[in-house]
Amino acid sequence: MTQPETPTRQRIVEAANRLFYREGIRAVSVDAVAEEAGITKRSLYYHFKSKDDLVAAYLDHRDQPNLDAYSRWFAEAEGDVSNRIAAIFEKLAARAERPGWKGCGFLRTSAELANLPGHPALKRGAAHKKRIEDWLASVLREAGRPTPETVARQIALLLDGSFSAAMLHRDASYFRTAGAAARALSS
Repeated sequence: MTQPETPTRQRIVEAANRLFYREGIRAVSVDAVAEEAGITKRSLYYHFKSKDDLVAAYLDHRDQPNLDAYSRWFAEAEGDVSNRIAAIFEKLAARAERPGWKGCGFLRTSAELANLPGHPALKRGAAHKKRIEDWLASVLREAGRPTPETVARQIALLLDGSFSAAMLHRDASYFRTAGAAARALSS
């Protein structure tokens, strides 16, 4: 039995995901995405009215899988809430040690578009980061930790800071150092 063909829009987003993450959004042309997806540029523009819309769809594509990974890593970890939050940083460190790791797609895209405050991708990036912060607050609240929103924001800052430092220095130990700080904050 043959597999059904992947819908064109999904193929485009998956191609954009591979290229944008690997090379950056400004370095990748719409022509390159169309070629990677095995379609014409005209077909791409049938599904996306602009490259900006495609970039936003790229981040939408990454949003829920990233949130699901954090939640899964948290659920699979042993110990109290502070150890389970620290486990997320350990998993991120392991990913950062892989060849081809390029950091956080949301932060990298935001850095490329920093001079365009109304860009739809910046809005997607901000919403994603807020969802992570809200999720952290909910697990801290469920564990009965005081000031869960404040601690969640502090941990979110540690996440973004460790992504930036690990990417800049090519050193995954920044995640482990930040994880130790997150453990202390959430104890």
